[in-house]
Amino acid sequence: MSTLRFQALKETLNRKLVKIEENERRSDLFGKNVFNETVMRQFLTKEAYQSVIDANKSGLKISRVVADHISTGMKEWAISKGVTHYTHWFQPLTGSTAEKHDAFFETIGDGLAIEKFGGNQLVQQEPDASSFPHGGIRNTFEARGYTAWDPTSPAFIYGTTLCIPTVFVSYTGEALDYKTPLLRALQSVDQAATAVAKYFDKNVTKVTATLGWEQEYFLIDSALAASRPDLQLSGRTLLGHSPAKGQQLDDHYFGSIPSRVLAYMMDLEKECMLLGIPVKTRHNEVAPNQFELAPIFEEANLAVDHNSLIMDLMDKVAERHNFKVLFHEKPFSGINGSGKHNNWSLATDTGVNLLGPGSTPMKNLQFLTFFINTIKAVQENEELLRATIASASNDHRLGANEAPPAIISAFIGSQLTEVLDELEKVTDGKLSPQEKTDLKLNVVGKIPEILLDNTDRNRTSPFAFTGNKFEFRAVGSQANCASPMTVLNSIVAKQLIEFKKKVDGLIKNKKMKKDDAIFNILREYIKESKKIRFEGDGYGDAWQEEAKKRGLSNNKTTPLALKVQVADKTIALFEELGVMNRKEIVARHEIELEDYAMRIQIEGRILGDIARNHVIPTAIRYQNLLIKNVRGLKEIFSEKEFKTHSKEQLELITEISEHIENINRDINAMIEERKTANKQEHAEEKAFAYCDNVKPFFDKIRYHCDKLELIVDDEIWPLTKYRELLFTR
Repeated sequence: MSTLRFQALKETLNRKLVKIEENERRSDLFGKNVFNETVMRQFLTKEAYQSVIDANKSGLKISRVVADHISTGMKEWAISKGVTHYTHWFQPLTGSTAEKHDAFFETIGDGLAIEKFGGNQLVQQEPDASSFPHGGIRNTFEARGYTAWDPTSPAFIYGTTLCIPTVFVSYTGEALDYKTPLLRALQSVDQAATAVAKYFDKNVTKVTATLGWEQEYFLIDSALAASRPDLQLSGRTLLGHSPAKGQQLDDHYFGSIPSRVLAYMMDLEKECMLLGIPVKTRHNEVAPNQFELAPIFEEANLAVDHNSLIMDLMDKVAERHNFKVLFHEKPFSGINGSGKHNNWSLATDTGVNLLGPGSTPMKNLQFLTFFINTIKAVQENEELLRATIASASNDHRLGANEAPPAIISAFIGSQLTEVLDELEKVTDGKLSPQEKTDLKLNVVGKIPEILLDNTDRNRTSPFAFTGNKFEFRAVGSQANCASPMTVLNSIVAKQLIEFKKKVDGLIKNKKMKKDDAIFNILREYIKESKKIRFEGDGYGDAWQEEAKKRGLSNNKTTPLALKVQVADKTIALFEELGVMNRKEIVARHEIELEDYAMRIQIEGRILGDIARNHVIPTAIRYQNLLIKNVRGLKEIFSEKEFKTHSKEQLELITEISEHIENINRDINAMIEERKTANKQEHAEEKAFAYCDNVKPFFDKIRYHCDKLELIVDDEIWPLTKYRELLFTR
C-alpha cells in the first residue's frame, strides 16, 4: 500500500495544467443554457409565455393545454442546442439531486420515429418513491411517487439533457423532497411580510425571500484522495496525524490561488455562467487547500436549486482537472472545517430590501420592524434552527476552529445594540410628540450612519446581522440550503403574523396611531429577545455557562438536536402555516435519525478496516525490522553493550505492541457496541446508541493509529499523510 501512496504523490506532482480559454464575456455566456424569459419569448406562444410568467409571479396554475404548448417550445429549443434527452431534476431526502433520463424519441410504426415531448411529460413523472428515503410514508407495494414541474425555477440544459426542476411527492401527496416544504414556507413568508410591509407602503403586493450562499470546500488531487479509503468512502479522514505546519501562519487565506485550482475555478465559473448561476466571488479560505465561491443574491427557491446544481457541477468539473472536491464539514482534524453561510433577506416587489435601512425615518422604522421581528423569531425558535443544521458531519465542525458553536445566538453589533437599548425606553402606550420626534430624528433616523462601515466581524456567531441581511453561518457545507431556509422563513412568517395581530389590536382597541402601536410592540420584543443576542466570542466555557443561565439550548449532538423536530410546538407551527403536516414532519425526523446512525455505522466499519488491514500490518512489519535489528545487535555486542545500544529499539518494540493491543481492544469493543445499537428497533434509540456508545471509540482508535504514524518508517506507511494531502499542489 505504501507503493500506492508514493505512486499517487508522483502522479500528483507530474500533473499538467488544464488550460481554460476565456474568449467570451461572462455577460454574453450568462444563461445561454437556461429556458429563461428571453428564450421563452422566442419559442413560446404569447399565451404560453404569459402563463409561465403568471405562475412565477402570482402562483397561478398552468393548464394542461397550455403545458402542451410550453413543452413543444421547450423541446424545440433544447433540440436546437443538441439535446437528446430530458429529465425531471429533483432533490429527494438523500442530500443529493436525482434524475432519470428519457429520450425525445418515440416510434410511430413502419420503422419510423419522431422526437416527442408533450405536456404530460413536462408536468409529471412517476419515479419509485419507495427507493428514496420516505420515513415510512410509503409501503413498498404502494411505491408510486410523483415529480411535478416547478415553473418558478427555469429548465436548463446540462450536457445533452434538458433538466426540468420538479417537486417530489408521494402517491398520497406528502412531500418527499426538500423543495416542496420550501415553496410552502416561501409562500407563507410572502403573505405575512406583505401584510406588514403595507404598514409602510400600500403599493407592496409581494415579498420575496432572497438567499446568497457561500460554498466552502476542499480540493484534493484525485490520486491522493484515491489512496485514502476513508476519504473515498466517508468524505473525511478518520485518522492521520496533524502536520507540523497547518494554518498557524494564516498564509493561505486570501492568498494567491494555485494555478491548477484557478484553472478549475475558471472552468467551473464558465459552466455556471451557461447555467445562469451568478457566481461572483472566489478565494482561498483559511485552511490549506480550502477554497470558497459565492454568487450574487437570488430568489431563495432558485438559489437553493443553483446550490444543489453547483455541488454536482463542482464534482464533474473536478474530474476534468484531476481533483476530488470534499464537501464534508470537517474532512481534516485540527484545521478549519467548511460551512455554507446562508445570507438571507426579504425584498418587496417595489424594489426595497426590508432588512436594509432607508433614507427616511419611516423607511428605517420599516427596517427595524423586520429586523426586530427576525431576532424575536430566532429567540422563540433557536432550538428548531439548531436542528436544521444538525448532521453527523456538521457535529465535528460546530464549535471548532472558528466555526460557530452549537448554541444559537444572534449578533447585531454594538451600534445596533445601542439603538435597541434606546427603543427599549419607549413609553408604554401613546408617545408624546417630543418623544416621537426624538426617536425618529436621533434614533431611527440615524441608523444608516450607524451601520456605515460597521458591519459584523464576529466570525463565531451562528446568526449575524451583516448590514442589510442576516447571515446564518452555522449551516454545514454539505447541507441542502432548503432545510434551514424552510425553517427560517417559516418562523419569520409566524412571527410577522403575531406582530400584525398585536399592532392591529392596539390600533383597534387602544385607539393608538400606527407608529405608536409599532413602537410599543417592538419595545416588547426587544425586551423578550435579549437573551438570544450575544456580542462576544462563541468559544470557551464562559459562553456555555452564560447561555445556560439565559435558558438557551446547547444540543451538541445531532440526536439531541433533532428531538425538537417532533415537539408539539414545531408541529403546530408547520401545520398552521401549511408548510408540513404531522406525517411529513415525523417522516423527516425518522429519515434524519436513520441517516445519522448509518453514517456513524459506516465510519466505524471503515475505521476498523483501515486500522486492522493497513495500520496494524504496517506497524508489525516495522516492528519486525526492529526485532531483526535487535537480534543483529545482540550478535555483535557484549551483553553490557547490547543493553546500551538496543535500549531505544526495545522501547519502540514495546510501544508498538501497546498501541496495537489498544487498537485491537477498542475495535472489538466498538464492534460489540455496533451490534447492540443495531438491535435497537426505533430510529431515535439507534441514533443515540451510535452517538453515545459507538462514536466515542473513534477518537480512541485514532489516537493510537496516529501515534504509530509517528513511529513507523515513512517509507512503508501506507496512508497518504496530512502534509501530502494538504500541501501537495
